[in-house]
Amino acid sequence: MLTSTIEAAPELAPLADAGRRRERRERLLAIAAPLAVLLVALCSWELFVRWNNVPPYILPGPLLVLQTLWQKWGSLQMSLLFTVKLTLLALLLAVVGGVALGTLFALSRYVEVSLFPYAVVLQVTPIIAIAPLIMIYVDSTMGALLICAWIVAFFPILSSTVIGLRSADHNLRDLFTLYRASPWQRFRLLQTPSALPYFMSGLKVSGGLALIGAVVAEFVAGAAGKETGLASRIFEASFRSDIPLMFAALLLVSSCGILIFLVTSWISHKVLGHWHESELKRER
Repeated sequence: MLTSTIEAAPELAPLADAGRRRERRERLLAIAAPLAVLLVALCSWELFVRWNNVPPYILPGPLLVLQTLWQKWGSLQMSLLFTVKLTLLALLLAVVGGVALGTLFALSRYVEVSLFPYAVVLQVTPIIAIAPLIMIYVDSTMGALLICAWIVAFFPILSSTVIGLRSADHNLRDLFTLYRASPWQRFRLLQTPSALPYFMSGLKVSGGLALIGAVVAEFVAGAAGKETGLASRIFEASFRSDIPLMFAALLLVSSCGILIFLVTSWISHKVLGHWHESELKRER
């Protein structure tokens, strides 16, 4: 559309080129500015540790953390894979269960009134309080950890799905009624597109919460002496006062969370980027 418009009106070409250059500058700034802040923070941290001769068992420098990460990568890699697998499985179950139950809630008021209070109870109950009970009553360690992470990640998907399915424009609802659309047509063509922005927002939140739930559950499992993931490495390192190893494991946890957010943001952009206002680029 834009290309044909420019071909029909060549005088608009400089404006289009300026818009593309502005977009490239914005992308470069979005990448360069956070990296610059990170570089300044890391350099300041390293200089502070060196100038004040801070012992590594109190505060290790970034270079020592990276060195520890390189030296202990063998054991940390297995723990990272365990944590990532647990997080992704919990997120997948949260998406499947949240969307399915949220759809039932949106389609049936009786189902929502009957079950929604229990979903709220799961949400407001601190996972650190019920994780030990889950570890006791569930024989499988992986199954217990998965339940803990799923509980934390489930509610945002459920809530966003219900709100999204009910947020369809009432005028469009009347139009579908006027044309005698079937319930399936109404759900597929009206309610589902209306719910997508809400669902994507809930997915971003649940991705981080799934990782938090996995880490909390791993701490409980680590306290019970069971082999788990990165949180267990942090827990074990704290007993040995191996602070560099704690920072290295924490770096991997944070990197995992950042990657999950970037992936879910990319998915949201691909799904919504061509039609929804939240992802469309506007001139300022």
